[in-house]
Amino acid sequence: MAFAVRSRLWAGLAAGVLAVAAPVAATAGTAQASSTPGPNTPEKVATGLLASALPGASPFGNTPSDTPEKVSFILKERNLSQLESSVTWGLTRFDSVSQFSAKYGQSPAVIGALTSYLARFGITTTVDPGNVDVSASGTAGEFEQALSVKEENYHVPALRGHNGQSLPAQTSYSATGAPELPYGLSQYVLAVLGLTNYAPFVSHAIHLNSTTRPVSASPATDTPGNYLPSDFAANYGLTPLYQKANGSGQTLGIVTLAALDVGAPEYFWQNVANVPATGRTVTVDNVDGGPGAPSDAAGTGETDLDVEQSGAMAPGANVIVYQAPNTDPGFIDAFFAAASQNTAGSVSASWGESETFVSATVAAGTETAAYEAAFDEAFLELADQGQSTFASAGDAGAYDASATGDLETSNLSVDTPADSPYITSAGGTTLPWSGTLAGPGGTADVSVTSQRAWGWDYLWPAIATITGATYTQAATADVVGGGGGFSAVEPEPFYQRLVSGTANYHGEQYLTPASFQTVEPGTDFVEPTSWNVSSTPALVSGRGSGRAEPDLSADADPESGYLLYEPSAVPVGNPALEGGWGGTSFVAPQFNGGAAVIESYLGHRVGLWNPRLYSLAASYASPVTPLSQASSSNDNIFYTGNPGERYNEATGLGVPNLAKFAADLAR
Repeated sequence: MAFAVRSRLWAGLAAGVLAVAAPVAATAGTAQASSTPGPNTPEKVATGLLASALPGASPFGNTPSDTPEKVSFILKERNLSQLESSVTWGLTRFDSVSQFSAKYGQSPAVIGALTSYLARFGITTTVDPGNVDVSASGTAGEFEQALSVKEENYHVPALRGHNGQSLPAQTSYSATGAPELPYGLSQYVLAVLGLTNYAPFVSHAIHLNSTTRPVSASPATDTPGNYLPSDFAANYGLTPLYQKANGSGQTLGIVTLAALDVGAPEYFWQNVANVPATGRTVTVDNVDGGPGAPSDAAGTGETDLDVEQSGAMAPGANVIVYQAPNTDPGFIDAFFAAASQNTAGSVSASWGESETFVSATVAAGTETAAYEAAFDEAFLELADQGQSTFASAGDAGAYDASATGDLETSNLSVDTPADSPYITSAGGTTLPWSGTLAGPGGTADVSVTSQRAWGWDYLWPAIATITGATYTQAATADVVGGGGGFSAVEPEPFYQRLVSGTANYHGEQYLTPASFQTVEPGTDFVEPTSWNVSSTPALVSGRGSGRAEPDLSADADPESGYLLYEPSAVPVGNPALEGGWGGTSFVAPQFNGGAAVIESYLGHRVGLWNPRLYSLAASYASPVTPLSQASSSNDNIFYTGNPGERYNEATGLGVPNLAKFAADLAR
């Protein structure tokens, strides 16, 4: 079904090229259709998130006309079917930026027509070299005139999730409806992003609290909860490659929405991780003006860990930090910046939002399915240029919509942008550990004896014991685990058909969604908002459709997690160096650093891992070990293993041996 929806979307977009307006040259081989709007006819254009549509948002006056704004116009890539097919089947040769632009970017005539139109209203523009992303700077009044929109200021209440994470209360400007452009331009525009400065994205890092921190855990490094990057390298087969390659000659990119603590990665590498901090560079690129000063509350810890982990995995590689404001245009412009520079051979991001949140705004009419397609276009360019890209799958197990308080819904949901078929989705596991939890109700011993899918349902009995809470209270308070499941938006890519298990599942029904209600006012968008809880869940099975994520997994559980060095944590009362950190936020940059080492070893770029990875996983000597046991000892709070099959929605293909993957690629 997801494929049909996507097909109808692109069919509708393609239909728009039948008529063009001067000065845009007519497309060869097309004919004027009598029903086609005239070139100056105003047409609605897809937009990104609008704060005006969020639950509880209340207006308090018009946005002052002199308010500075940045808006991104994402243009439709040409020859899209060819591009999508070549990327998902697997490329053996990669394009330069200019080659990508010539094949898939928009024509200079289209670019010129759009920039000239915006200039008439006083709006300045910067066009990325791939001719897909046009970044515009102007004022609220100028964009209101150019796009026929009205903008107001809004108070948006905090949106709290079931597991304690939340989006804070914000004051934002926002358009009250979708923008318009003359049809001669709108037919080439996929989406207009940035008509609000609301910050919707959250970090996928998570930390132990007083309830979940074991009192018997060792404080020593190289122990569960205090692991170093070298432990990842040892656990997932990267260490043998260091005999021949360390990332020298490579550059890795970090896309992030919070400012880096300058100097923190170098301190961590030299004094904590024991890897070289000299002989390479860490460059900060402030996209769209950057996210402001470092701030623990804004997510600087996420940026610090991304650079620390990826750089430690590849101690010979340079790092570029593409740091942008936490907005739709900031996030997408950062990906396009990495693509346009084409310097980083691998890129990762550890921020996201749930598909349910995006779908709700689509239902409200303030966003369309083209929103995710716009991000797909950035990932397609990265893949076409041979840049391996990784994204975190989320930290709320199979219930991603409950994580950030987007709508506080309790349905099965996955995370975006990790749901894109053109990116490698990084999921989470728990490594063996044991310890004692303590609280006002007493103590409880916990033991994990073998690597499993990360889902904190294994902690719920202990949390209930030590806090004096009921099992139901403990369960619904800590819906934490590695993201995974089926996309309701993105189609199943070709490479996932190469292995078994990507269209079926086994699940442990701890949480049964309940209390269905309309969660987006004024629409028929209905989702569950609570759970019925079982401590003895039934094993269920079924079929699924759409892109399945994650693709690969590694240790992400804070109980068996890592050390983080974050100077910005000190002013808010926390130590700069602290253990007990985890989340799929760690896995994406770790794979990013691993990619730099592999490319250093091979002497060339690899590009999107997935086509080769799934093909190799289908072979008799796979470089990936599936975690296929179907039980409550191996689940992400719903999905569990698929016995006898290569894939499951809790951990994807499983855990990699990166040295074997590199050797297979070399052959």
